[in-house]
Formats: sequence, structure tokens, C-alpha cells
Amino acid sequence: MATRDVSRKLALLGGSPVRTKPFAAWPVFGKPEERALLRVLRSGKWGRLHGPEVERFERRFAAMHGCQHGIAVVNGTVSLRIALQAAGLEAEDEVIVPPYTFFSTASAVVEANLIPVFADVELDTFNLDPRAVEAALTPRTRAIIPVHFAGLPADMDAFMALARERNLWVIEDAAHAHGASYKNRPVGALGHVASFSFQSSKNLTAGEGGMLTTNDDALAAACRSIHNCGRVPGGVWYEHHVISGNYRLGEFQGAVLNAQLNRLRAQTARRDRNGQYLARKLAALPGLYPQRRPDFCTRHSFHLFLLRLDEREFGAPRAAVLQALQAEGIPCSGGYGFSLHRQPMFQNKAFGPFLAQARARLDYRAVECPNSDRLCREQAVWLEQRLFLGTRADMDDIARAFEKIHAHRDALRDWARTRS
Repeated sequence: MATRDVSRKLALLGGSPVRTKPFAAWPVFGKPEERALLRVLRSGKWGRLHGPEVERFERRFAAMHGCQHGIAVVNGTVSLRIALQAAGLEAEDEVIVPPYTFFSTASAVVEANLIPVFADVELDTFNLDPRAVEAALTPRTRAIIPVHFAGLPADMDAFMALARERNLWVIEDAAHAHGASYKNRPVGALGHVASFSFQSSKNLTAGEGGMLTTNDDALAAACRSIHNCGRVPGGVWYEHHVISGNYRLGEFQGAVLNAQLNRLRAQTARRDRNGQYLARKLAALPGLYPQRRPDFCTRHSFHLFLLRLDEREFGAPRAAVLQALQAEGIPCSGGYGFSLHRQPMFQNKAFGPFLAQARARLDYRAVECPNSDRLCREQAVWLEQRLFLGTRADMDDIARAFEKIHAHRDALRDWARTRS
């Protein structure tokens, strides 16, 4: 670390920032995306049923993730709901989900007229804790949705063992995990079915979109029927076999995703190298704990770089550290402000027409997930994926900002006290 970086006053307190130039922009695009969009535009075949782009993307994406089947849909929430429906779960069966995840992991369960049961996460990995899942099992449990949070694969051997023992479905929420791998096997092929997202912030994006991947032929057929108005192979256009809708992805998005997919392997490798490098640098500072990477993780997609900040060990409160980082030119956040089960929808049981029979016995106010709450309220620090498409020098700037803040922690703590 350069002495000049430590000796300078914090930018938040009037000093010069560590970094003034921008990090990598997102999304990354160029002539390939432009050519693909114009090709679709000029073809006049803009819908999934008429053009080749989405079908081609489904094949390529599924193959990249070790699966025989890929079904592209309008977003990652719909893909989760379709997976639950295709699995044949019945009204008000229970599905175990983590509390440290985006709203959709649990809202999709409610929209399938199923009951989300929250099991806590591991504090050091941010991922669903298999022991908490086992403790949450009841005779009504039918499925588990482990989230590969931030792109770190969850402990899939443990979840699949529980699934075999209790005859459960395992649905991977891989919205963050394009290109990640577990014991050299790609995520998306580890459970019975997986759900991906192509929303704007995701590591593979077309603005919106989602994907289901599976190696189960019957499950794939059910998902494909549900995403296409209940139609089946060999049926006629006006023939609908199950409750469903039009959840098909369009050809413009398919074209963009085909172009983006050509970039994914190299981008994922770069993110993983940079993420591991930064984690080693930051772990040397007191009170900073980068997301633990178990041995089974053979590739982390780093949709987010996560770390825990222990205020007592580091010497300054998280909120002040986040402000100081931003002033030093490092985009960052504290992530979720509160655990998912504390969302107003769950606290107030605002489920619309769903869960009518179970509503009276559900009480999400009584749910306790202390690790998730601790991450939300006290410890989590997030850096977004685009930062990790840069150079090692970019990682050094991030590390220098943390080092500078730690060196001036007393001044930062005093500043924070004056504002409390």
C-alpha cells in the first residue's frame, strides 16, 4: 500500500479521493448486438414462435450449463413460478427459501399458491444453511429453493441429500450465478430444475428475461407447455392443456442474449480472478470478512462481491464506512435493508387471492433468522459486478480505499458521532 494513500485525509472529510476515474460500464455491448437486433428487425419475425433467435439461445445456454433443456421466459420470477407449477406442487404446500435474497424468490412461491418457509443463511457464505433447512422441514414441505447468492454456489450436495431422504424438489435460484460452477459442474444442472434471470443488472442481460434449465425430460415438457399457453407438441394452436399463459421471450431479447452469451465465459473468468484477488487483499484488514468460498466452489460468478464488516474490529460504523467508500470513488452499498420475511407483504400477509386457507395460521412476525438480520442491519457490504470487469489496478484502488478508511477510522468514527 502506498503511504501517500494512508496519509491523506479522507475524501469524506475534505481530502482527495483514491479514485476519480469511472469503473467499467454495464452493460457491455457493441457491433454484434447491433447486427443481431437489425437482423431480427428486418426479418419481421419478432416473436418466439416465428424466429430462430430464442430457440438458438435456449440450446446454447442450456449446453453451457450442463443441461439438455432450456426454456426462455419473460423474467426470473416467472421462471421460478413455472418450475413450482411444473413440479406438481399442490395448493399451500410448503417451500423452504432463504430470507437473504431478492423478493422474487419468495413472492413466486406465494403466486404459485404455496407457502414460503424461511430458513436462515450461513453468516459467512450468505447462502441458505442446510442445517436451518433441516430444522424447518415439516410433513408439508415439498420443495427447497437454494439461492446461489452473489454467484457463490450453495451447498447442493447437502440439499440434494435432504431431497432424496424426504422426496423433495430442489429448484436452484441461479439468478446471480450465470457461469458459476460447483465441483467443476455448472450451476443449473445441480438440482431438479434451475431458474436464471437476464434483468438489467445481471451478468448476462437483455434488460429483462429468464430461463429454466433441467435434465428432466418430463419436467422440461411441463415447463415448456406452461410457458406457451398450455400447448403441447402435436397439438393444434387453439388447444390448451393446463392453466398457463404466454411467458415466451421475444426474438429481440433472444438476439441480444446470443451476442451477450459470446462474452460470458471471458467475463466470468475475469470477475472470478478479480474477486479472488480483492478478497485476499481485504481479508488482511481487521474486521473485514469477504464472503467465504467453500472448496466446492470451482467458479464464482461474482454478480456481487460481498463482505462482512465487523464495526468493533474495524473501528468505525458500517454506515460511515459506506459513505467514506463512496467519497473515495468506490460505488458500494449495504445491500438489503431488512430480511425478506420482514417485508410488509409478509408481515401483513398481503397475499391477494393466494393462501386463503393457510393465512390465519401463518405468522411471519414470529420468524427468527438472526444471521440474515445481522447481515442486513449491521454487516453486509456489496460491490456490484461491473467493477470486476476491470483490471487488477482497479482492484488495488478498491483495496487502497478500504486501507485508507481503516487508517483514518478514528476520525471517521468521530465524524459519525457528530451526525448521530
